[in-house]
Parts: sequence; structure tokens; C-alpha cells
Amino acid sequence: MNITSPIFLIEDNPMDVDLTRRAFVRHNLTNPLQVARDGQEALDFLAGWKAGEPVPSLILLDLKLPKVDGLEVLRIIRAHPTFGTVPVVVLTSSAEDRDIHEAYSLGANSYIVKPVDFEKFIDVARQIELYWTVLNMHCFSKSRTSE
Repeated sequence: MNITSPIFLIEDNPMDVDLTRRAFVRHNLTNPLQVARDGQEALDFLAGWKAGEPVPSLILLDLKLPKVDGLEVLRIIRAHPTFGTVPVVVLTSSAEDRDIHEAYSLGANSYIVKPVDFEKFIDVARQIELYWTVLNMHCFSKSRTSE
């Protein structure tokens, strides 16, 4: 049985969660979307993960989260023995240089500032889809050469 790895979305704004779902549907991304609505819920998900459960193949992380800030969540993700190598795309409203620098220094793979309207959000989903496709092609070719 082939289980599709989920995409883990850590986002507190219900409208942005809905926009993400709609944008992914529009681009035919079939991976299930696992959602944490604050930083603590994301950390609880990491702590509760059990061997054998699918590991997210991509994490989309907002920085401005209640309870535990997104940069702290990123720091903990990168230290996690299983999730530490999962690609993390910061998808946030913050365009502050300090946040961008800190996110990359903590190991973010990409940093995307959220657009305001749906059509621009669709463009962001297209960028994530392209990133996702390239990542999967790279991982597939690496696994094929190691056989």
C-alpha cells in the first residue's frame, strides 16, 4: 500500500488555511494536509509522532503563531531526529530582514512572504508545487541511484 506523505501546515489564520487548501486543490496536489493551528499544537504533533506513521514530506510554517513562535518551532523541528531533515518552507506575512535572516540561519529551505489576494496566493501555491516537484524528482533520483 502506497501512503502519500502529508504536507504539514502550521498556520493560525483560518482564512490562510482555507486559501492553502483551495490553492492546493486547484493545482492538484493530492497530499493530505495536516494542520496545526498554533506553535504548541505543532510541537505536540512532533512529540506524539510514532515510528511507522508517515513523516510529512514538506512543512509550511508561519512565523507569527500564538503560544510558541514560529522561529522556536523551526529550531525544534531542526533538532528533531526524524523531522530535522524535512524541508521547511516559511510562509509568513513578515518581510522583516531579521525574520528572514533568522529563519534561514535556523535551517529554513525557503522563505515566502504571503500575498494578500487569492490569485497571488495561487502563484505562491504554484511556486510550492514547483519546489515540491523538484524536491520529489531529486529524492526519487537519489533513491534510484542508491539501489
